[in-house]
This record gives sequence, C-alpha cells and structure tokens, in this order.
Amino acid sequence: MSNINLKISFLTLLTITSLTAEWNPKDFQKREHSLVKPYTGTGFGVPNWDFLGSTMVTSNYIRLTSDDRSRQGAIWNKIPCRVRNWEVQLSFKVSGTTRDLFGDGFAFWYAKDRMTNGQVFGSKDLFSGLAIIADTYSNHNGPHNHNHPYLSAMVNNGSVSYDHDRDGTHTMLGGCEVKFRNMEHETVIAVRYEGDRLTVSHDLHNRRAWEPCFTIEGVKLPTGYYFGVSATTGDLSDNHDVISIKTYELDTPEGISKDERADILPQAEYIPAPRDHKDDPPPSMSGVKKFFLVLLALLGLVVCVVVGMMIYQNRQENSRKRFY
Repeated sequence: MSNINLKISFLTLLTITSLTAEWNPKDFQKREHSLVKPYTGTGFGVPNWDFLGSTMVTSNYIRLTSDDRSRQGAIWNKIPCRVRNWEVQLSFKVSGTTRDLFGDGFAFWYAKDRMTNGQVFGSKDLFSGLAIIADTYSNHNGPHNHNHPYLSAMVNNGSVSYDHDRDGTHTMLGGCEVKFRNMEHETVIAVRYEGDRLTVSHDLHNRRAWEPCFTIEGVKLPTGYYFGVSATTGDLSDNHDVISIKTYELDTPEGISKDERADILPQAEYIPAPRDHKDDPPPSMSGVKKFFLVLLALLGLVVCVVVGMMIYQNRQENSRKRFY
C-alpha cells in the first residue's frame, strides 16, 4: 500500500512540475502570434512572420544579427493583435566572443508600424506603441547610469525620440539589470499586459519561475498593433538569437475589459516628462595632461625667444655691414 501511495505522490509531483513548466496553464496560446520550432512551414518562409535585414533562420534559432559590426535584423508578425489582454514569452540568447566590449542589444515591439529599419535597436525611431529594450552596451556615463545588460520599457505615441546617448533614461518607464549575455541556456522574458498594467518578468537562471523586473500601472495600448523583435550591432557586436515567441490571450478575471480599442493613442500615466538632449560637458584634464600642456607651452615660448634673438642678431650684423 505504501508503494502505491509513493507512486501516486511521484506522479502528482511530475504533473505539478509539468504545469509549472508551462507557466500559463489557464491562458490560451495564440498560435498566429507565436513562433516555435520547427520554424519553417510548407514552401519558403515562416508562416505569419516576416524577416528583415540580416535575419537568418536555422533549425535551432532565428539569428537577428551575427557577431559582426553594423548589422540590423528583425522579425515581425504579419497579423495585428486584436486581443486586449495578452502575455508574450520571448526566449532568446545573446552571445559573443568578447568579454567586456559588446553591443548593442535588441528590442521587443508592440508597434503600429512594422518592417522598417531604424536607429532604435534595429527599428524606427518616433514609433507608436510599446518597446521592451534589452540594452547590452552603456552609452551613458552621467548621473542616471546603470549597469548593463539592462531591460527597460518605453511607451511612445510617435512624438518622442529615443536618446541613445542617454540609454533612453529620459523616457523609460521602468527597468532592471539582467545579466543574460553568454548564458549556456536560453533566457526568457515575459511581457504581460492586463487591465492597463504592464508587467515585465524574467527567468534568467532556467528555474521555470518568474523573477519580477518591474510593473507599471496606467499603461494604455491600442489593439491592432504588431509584435516584433529587432536587434542591432554597431562598432561592437554580438549574436542576437530568438529561440521562441509564445503569445497568450489572458484568462482575465471579471471586471477587466476584453473589448478592442483601436482608436486610442499609446500613453502611460506616469511617464517622465521628455527632456531635451544635452551633450556631455568636455571631460576635465588630468594632472598629467596639464603638465604636458604647460611643458609644451614653455618649450614653444623658448623656441620663439631663441628665433627672435637670432633674427635680431642677424639684423644687427646686416646693419653694421651697411654702415661700414
């Protein structure tokens, strides 16, 4: 009898573990907005998805950029999302050969416009919608700096430009540090939008459990926008690989509207006021630089004095020759 109970307990544990691994047993997966292996369908291309730039499809991953300079790549869902409350689980890997210098990063999009290259991690600036940005390189050395890789959110109605020199700190809604680069396993981030609440979580350590990154209330997003992922490299580079995109329609509780609303503009109630871009002040000179500049000035002064004296003596000699 004890052996039977032990077997039942073991099977129950396996069932619970399996449900936990799925993360969303009550939610309905939207296959038209999802991308899983095997990627290819009948014929060429991937059903419901378009590719842009340097994107390359393999049997194990979709590589947006290789570990080469000046690359841009993206994948975009062909079908607009009509679901009001959704969750997207993005599984990815970012890897490279260098230890300290790498970049630039990637972004997950829920945006009005699709399939357009641009300066915001491989997609267009002045976008309308939501961007979840995974920035791997720090451009910002000022008072708002943070460690990288860094995961942050930006909501835009098409009127605000992303400031690369400040790593978007003037327009980000929230963020957290996630050291996902060169992990042996894939990293998963969950972007959950429910009842005008945006929640971003991650599974960095492959524990099949979410760790919170940030939650923002009062985020209003229209229905009918497109999901996408883009990546870019500049002078520094990395491999940016998408493993899977799983999109779920949430089983929302009573009181949370499920109606479409395609006629509103994206907005966030608590977004910081946009600030004008200001160039960094020139760095102050070190003591060594000052010493060498003073030394060069003194040497220049000595040279000028010596040349002046030589010219003066030459003129004096010429004057005496004419006198005699």
